This record gives sequence, C-alpha cells and structure tokens, in this order.
Amino acid sequence: MRADAARRREAIVAHARHLFAERGGDVALETVAAASGVGIATLYRNFPSRDELVRAVVQDTVEGILEAANEARAGLETDAAASWERLLSHLMSMELGALTDGLALQPGAVRDLNATPLAQVQQPALHALDEVLSALKTQGVVRQELTALDVIVAVATITRPQISPIREAAPEVQAQLAHAYLLWTRTS
Repeated sequence: MRADAARRREAIVAHARHLFAERGGDVALETVAAASGVGIATLYRNFPSRDELVRAVVQDTVEGILEAANEARAGLETDAAASWERLLSHLMSMELGALTDGLALQPGAVRDLNATPLAQVQQPALHALDEVLSALKTQGVVRQELTALDVIVAVATITRPQISPIREAAPEVQAQLAHAYLLWTRTS
C-alpha cells in the first residue's frame, strides 16, 4: 500500500474511532468520510462495509492496548508501581467507555455478547494485560484478584461519556474516579 493510501486509511480509522466514541456505532459513514477528509467512495474502497470499518476500529483499539501493555512491561523492572500508573493512564485516554456503546453493542450483540467485533479480537489485548498484571502481582503492586477483564471493564465504566450538563457540573469526576480506582487496585 502506498504511503499516502496508508495515511488515508489510518485517518479514516482514527476519525471513525472518535466519532463512534462520540456518537455511537451507527454514525453515518458519510460523516466518517467527511471528518477524515475523504469522499465516501474512498471510504468504501478502504472499508467495503460498516462491519469492516468497525473491525478496523476495534483492531486499532486492541493494538493501542497492546502498545500500552508493552510499555508497562518494559518499565516493570525499574518502577513497577509507576508502570502500572502509566498503563492505567494510557487506557483511560483511549475512549474505551464511549467505544463500548458504539462498538460492542452492534446489532445482535444483545443476544450474544461473544459475537461482537470487540469480543472476537480482544483476546490478545486481554492476554497481554494479564501478563503485565501477573508480573505486578508477583512484585506486590496490585491485588491478586485483579484480572485484565476487570481492568478493561473498570476503565470503560469510568470513561463512559456523560451528557454535557453533567460534564460541565462535575468536570473532574472522571479523573477522581480514575485515581480512586488506581488506589483501590494497589496492595498497599
């Protein structure tokens, strides 16, 4: 793939991810194309269906989680507690809460959550997070009962977007909840 075509594809995925997080998974593909600075034909050339675009966004999310886990793993030897804090911070910045509604709850998901695009490709990310958590547990940094799925669900819950009046009335609540979760996960 040519460099400019690869950049266009990345831009489409990045804008789709943000729009899905902001407006839900049923946002018009024309809106995604416009936000990406491409025509609808270019979007369809890259992603022939909504499902393929959703899968690309989910894969991008998984890759972000894998990147965060790898960064955390690299810092475990020098400062495990700081690595855990950076990992949680990275995850909190990924719009996981907003993506939960936009992507995980695609048509049919109510009947079978394991059939969602997110469930189908999330396993490498969960495995990588479990490896980091295992090392953190060995070093006595986090609670023994903590699992990767617990972390993802907690981050998604904390980062779930609120309506504008609530965000304006309590703009610091999300950061406060993230800090409280960090404190709760630690062993001491």
